[in-house]
Amino acid sequence: MNLFVLLAIAAAMVLVQFVVTRWVKLNLLAWMGIWWVALWAAFSYGINPPLPNSIIVLFMAIITIALVAYLSADNEELKQAQESIVRFMVTRQYRVALLIVMFLIPAAVAAWTFASMNEAPQPPSSGRTIHPPPPSSITFQGTSINLTTANNPIRELQHTDEAAFAEHVANGRRIYFENCFYCHGDNMEGAGMFAHGYDPLPANFNDATTIAMLQESYLFWRIAKGAPGLPSESTPWSSAMPAWEDFLTEEEIWEVIIFLYEFTGFEPRAQGMPH
Repeated sequence: MNLFVLLAIAAAMVLVQFVVTRWVKLNLLAWMGIWWVALWAAFSYGINPPLPNSIIVLFMAIITIALVAYLSADNEELKQAQESIVRFMVTRQYRVALLIVMFLIPAAVAAWTFASMNEAPQPPSSGRTIHPPPPSSITFQGTSINLTTANNPIRELQHTDEAAFAEHVANGRRIYFENCFYCHGDNMEGAGMFAHGYDPLPANFNDATTIAMLQESYLFWRIAKGAPGLPSESTPWSSAMPAWEDFLTEEEIWEVIIFLYEFTGFEPRAQGMPH
């Protein structure tokens, strides 16, 4: 989180609430616009690492629907909002402001579209390592895990209890399609619906140069710590991958890893082999 930006947004809201409203009476429609702008600013500039534009657009669409639903829940408030819009559009004193708004909205959309279509990819400000070396150990939900010796505890069931192993694979599949496929894709090719918002794009797990070259403990580290856990040599990243240790148990992460290898048909790199 970028606390400075969030505090600035909160201060601006307090200023509007207790200072501006002494001179200007704001109706519900105006407050909705102010809240919409404040939330957009918080999502765009108050979160670090930054959210992809596609996710911000999705969030703002949901917020817009929620605000409209809130406004329409009260007939009196809805009537006042409608009257305010009509008054702004037909009253002579607002004519200049109306012309400015009518020009600015399509101009802003055109400018945003033009910039999005013509923006050239920018190289990172420094060298970036796609597969950074893992730390020797990490802390997972208060427990220390040695990544150089850690083994997937489910892996041994592959040869000793096939039915139990299949259950873990099935649970890993469920977790993947509930949480991961939005970015990593249905076929694990890094082509999910949000993939275009990443820099670099999510890895293609079907490529023999990705998970087939990594130990399972490496995947555990990357899934558990997400983008916030990347070392400095692997930044900057435009990634919204969370630290999944905040949402999944240790066993669930191992189950997802098992599913990744079962789905792609690869075997993990043996322990002790260098990355």
